[in-house]
Amino acid sequence: MNVSKLSARRVSRRSVVAAIAASALALTACSSSGDDETATAKPTGTVTVKVWAWYPEFQAVVDQFNSTHTDVKIEWTNAGTGQDQYTKLQTALKAGKGAPDVVQLELQEIPTFQLTKHLVDLGKYGANDVKADYVDWAWKQVSTGDSVYAIPVDAGPMAMMYRADIFEKYKLTVPTTWDEYKTQAEKLKTASGGKSFITDFGANDGGFMTGLQWQAGAQPYAYDIADPSKIGVNLNSAESKKVFDYWEGMVNGGLADNTAFHTTDFYAGLNSEKYATYLAAGWGPGYIQANAAGASGKWKVAPLPQWTAGANAQGDWGGSSFAVTDQAKYPDIAAKVAMEIFGAKNTDAWKIGIDKAFLFPTATPILESEAFLSKEYDFFGGQKVNEVFVPAYKAIGPLAWSPFNSYNFNQLTTNLGQAIEKKTAWSAALDTAQANVKTYATQQGFKVQ
Repeated sequence: MNVSKLSARRVSRRSVVAAIAASALALTACSSSGDDETATAKPTGTVTVKVWAWYPEFQAVVDQFNSTHTDVKIEWTNAGTGQDQYTKLQTALKAGKGAPDVVQLELQEIPTFQLTKHLVDLGKYGANDVKADYVDWAWKQVSTGDSVYAIPVDAGPMAMMYRADIFEKYKLTVPTTWDEYKTQAEKLKTASGGKSFITDFGANDGGFMTGLQWQAGAQPYAYDIADPSKIGVNLNSAESKKVFDYWEGMVNGGLADNTAFHTTDFYAGLNSEKYATYLAAGWGPGYIQANAAGASGKWKVAPLPQWTAGANAQGDWGGSSFAVTDQAKYPDIAAKVAMEIFGAKNTDAWKIGIDKAFLFPTATPILESEAFLSKEYDFFGGQKVNEVFVPAYKAIGPLAWSPFNSYNFNQLTTNLGQAIEKKTAWSAALDTAQANVKTYATQQGFKVQ
């Protein structure tokens, strides 16, 4: 599995300008009728539902769905990964034609497309009947009240992958708190002569940074799609600054590397003894297996270190869903497809999703199944890594996204990158991002609170 196939679970920074333009479009398109309209046509025969998605191994999932349904057939298109797809989608929605019936959206992108009124309220078509299949925080990512704008598919609860051989070589202890993590990092630096880092802090990935802020209790945005005219922006909260101050000390102290994620140098570090740990998401087992094959059998998974000893605070890095657009001729049937492709009862599809695509399921019946919990991963020496990721997933608290999240992530990564280059305070980078995002939100017509 290559990096592009994993963009469902991490935000691409490509075409940022297009993303910003799309956000502006959202604010000028609020008058669109969207899910207020209901199709009156009645289907005859087998209905073809057009789906855009970029999940790995998705053709096999489509074939499985089509082989088990006679009333509906999926016609699948890979319209691009992440922002590439979103740009095409915005163009089609603006034109009033050419959009799919069902579309894959990253969780953080749902507010952007809902704001345009181009997402169908699936609550009208029975989506709340499957609400019990998902934990509270995941369902809140796609809904407000009884209105449901997407069906969750996968998520990225975070954990700490670590090189058992490096820990044994340098007599390191698996840390349970961030203080212990720093202590082990200092021990590693001394013992390895500075050749090994405790980890890599990829400042080019806004989703990664937000996941760590999430774990620390930060709430960067206050936004409810039921009241889209208002937004709260709190990127530079005390919780976020605690995270940034900690990692500034780790990087500047030579304890953590700051190579960009998803690069050749980063992969080389995972394969060698350069990195002793990797702070990963639930999709990480597939990602690291594809990019660090030379270290197979040497990695293990442990819970993410805590800020407070004995606590169980968790964060998420990535995740996606299926939404229905207002161009669906038969929204009720499209809603059925969105709910059933990776539905809680579709164990055959999830076998493909888990074994071949390395998705981390959001459907509780799937992730609580014995097959998932007891799945052994050869890359991790036979460890049942989902026994670590599943409890983390269930402990994640709610977090709201903004309707211009690509801009926000770009502000985080750009300003932090400049702070690292100029060796200025990371917390000041948060202050700059805060000011810029508030200005941007005001310019787009939001009432900033």
